Amino acid sequence: MFENFGLPGLLNYWFVFLLMMIGLYIVIAHENLIKKIVGLNVFQVSVFVFYISIAKIKGGTAPILDSNVVIYSNPLPHVLILTAIVVGVATTALGLALVVRVQESFGTIEDDEVRDLEERDE
Repeated sequence: MFENFGLPGLLNYWFVFLLMMIGLYIVIAHENLIKKIVGLNVFQVSVFVFYISIAKIKGGTAPILDSNVVIYSNPLPHVLILTAIVVGVATTALGLALVVRVQESFGTIEDDEVRDLEERDE
């Protein structure tokens, strides 16, 4: 029934879309700064899965020259994702460090409470 719509072939895209929407919902719906960082990480993982899924070539092998191999996979998207993972870990660490500083300064990590405290100080 679903073969005409290509649903099995599009399953990874639906998974990526679901992860993106979950991450976006977490960022928008929660006022807790740590939960917002977790939501950004979920969104980031969905982008990683998307890039890796579009980089896969059916029947492709590693790009090592061989006379028997006709189809090669491009390693560049995987290398870019490895770099993005390192950058993501660094930005997550920075975000958590900022959350610690906000906690020390305001006594809370709830976004709306921090805004209220800033408005009272002005």
